[in-house]
Amino acid sequence: MNHQIKEPFIRISKRDGVSAARSWAVRAAALLAALVVSGLIIYSLTKLNPARVYVAMWDGAFGTSRRAWVTARDTMMLLCIGIGLAPAFRMRFWNIGAEGQILAGGIATAACMIYFDNLPTPVLLLVMAAAAMVAGGLWGFVPAVFKARFGTNETLFTLMMNYIAIQLTAYCVSLWEKPFGSNSVGIINQSTKAGWLPPLFGQQYMMNVIIVLALTVAMFVYMKYTKHGYEISVVGESENTAKYAGIKVGKIVMRTMALSGAVCGLAGFIAVSGASHTISTSTAGGRGFTAIIIAWLAKFNTFVMIAVAALLVFLEKGAVQIASQFNLNDYASQMVMGIILFFLLGSEFFINFRLIFRKKSTREGTA
Repeated sequence: MNHQIKEPFIRISKRDGVSAARSWAVRAAALLAALVVSGLIIYSLTKLNPARVYVAMWDGAFGTSRRAWVTARDTMMLLCIGIGLAPAFRMRFWNIGAEGQILAGGIATAACMIYFDNLPTPVLLLVMAAAAMVAGGLWGFVPAVFKARFGTNETLFTLMMNYIAIQLTAYCVSLWEKPFGSNSVGIINQSTKAGWLPPLFGQQYMMNVIIVLALTVAMFVYMKYTKHGYEISVVGESENTAKYAGIKVGKIVMRTMALSGAVCGLAGFIAVSGASHTISTSTAGGRGFTAIIIAWLAKFNTFVMIAVAALLVFLEKGAVQIASQFNLNDYASQMVMGIILFFLLGSEFFINFRLIFRKKSTREGTA
């Protein structure tokens, strides 16, 4: 009896050795396709010229000097968090707790600004940065200890730590509220500006840029050229291989998560000292989750993260601008942002895999 056996209409095969040039070409094609699809949807819904909408998006992000610097400030914030997540994710430790680590760093920063405002500014800034990194590092270290010792699920653990940090922040806000009953800390040290990152070259956010770019270089070197970076990569590839090579996996997990949390804590320092000059439960603002996209799209390369973070912030600012300029609701502007992100994330599939379509059926005889 003969049975006709057909291959699947579509098969998925993993690509091997995709060049960097081809990868970026696919991403560029995805971005272009996203702009075309977004343009068609914009025109069908609003009858607006898509070119005008895209010009308005650019204007929203870079139309004035102030807008450009706010875009740079927010890009540096996202980039700093992405840098913090990179070593943990390369180790395949799913750190979903950046939000809590940012808030922990922000709380430590605000506390130093409130209680040590009599210190000289350079000393106070160093104390604030150190306190923020210690607080964020501890917030990342705790789930790492439980993962290393008891095999707990790091995704759930780090996520739950976010909620603890939010409640702790709410408590501190009520403790430090000013004026009393406002449920807000207000601008800390508004008259003295003690603990504020100072302007540099006449630009309010230049220090934010310098700190984060220096951190970008340092983390790239750390992960690519140091023994610790090599150990992180080995543990991420295979824990069994790491153990066979004599690497103490538990120690690497705890050390790396302490580093990851410390950098996210530093992002909290930058948010409080270099941007808002206050602390609230919205200080992290969901950026801890957005930074996960940045880390993955950049393949944990901190230099590539600069471009990805800038793109996401540009889309955010552009969405706000087109909503106000063309009297569109937030859903329409966010839809454009979502389409572009969908295409960019989807392009990663075609970079790593290829689709094989069935050419012809095969026939085998069986008794």
